[in-house]
Amino acid sequence: MTVQEREQQALEVYLKLLESKGFGPDTFKVRVNFLNQLMPLLADQEQSGQVYRALVEELMDNIPEDDWPESLVVAREYFPFWTEDVKAIARLNQAAKEDALPIDWKPLATQLADLWYTVDEEKFSRTDSWALKAYTKALRNEAADQTLIDTRIKLAKILLVRLSDAPERDNIAYRTTIDATLPLFEIKKNRRLFLVVVREFFHFWAGNPDAEKHILTNTNASIL
Repeated sequence: MTVQEREQQALEVYLKLLESKGFGPDTFKVRVNFLNQLMPLLADQEQSGQVYRALVEELMDNIPEDDWPESLVVAREYFPFWTEDVKAIARLNQAAKEDALPIDWKPLATQLADLWYTVDEEKFSRTDSWALKAYTKALRNEAADQTLIDTRIKLAKILLVRLSDAPERDNIAYRTTIDATLPLFEIKKNRRLFLVVVREFFHFWAGNPDAEKHILTNTNASIL
């Protein structure tokens, strides 16, 4: 195949599947605009998750902050088409009952510094307070030092503040809040720590009785 021919074929199959689900053409513009930036980076690259994640992270540095949630939805959707993962495409076909774009709700724009210095003064709901306490207790049970605990709890609180205006308390709102908060972390190692924390905190937030099993098991995470 010529340069980008593989990527173009994957795009055509991807859009054809979405069209078959009745998704509106207006949402295709968002997808095509993002993928027209990503596909040249993918051309001639090995079809692996590691390569794809690295190239998406490289591209995201040039994406406006407000567009991160939509762009990451597209990147996740397109991946199995690019890798020709038939099983993953079949799962998407089965699960895609309504269009994920446009995203109806996103957290309000803010600055990380504003959140960092004010979040400890926030009052949280009983449910969120319980999740924070349970997360803290689990970290202490793992003999985590106080600095690690304080940092992780503060990052979890930042997520909760950003999530507080969501119309629904569900997985989609949680994921959208993560995606919208990632670009606030200009230092990539801090961004990855935020990802690690909010993904392990999710189990406490969601009331998973086995939440403790998911802490301190990963030291790195991709934005996808």
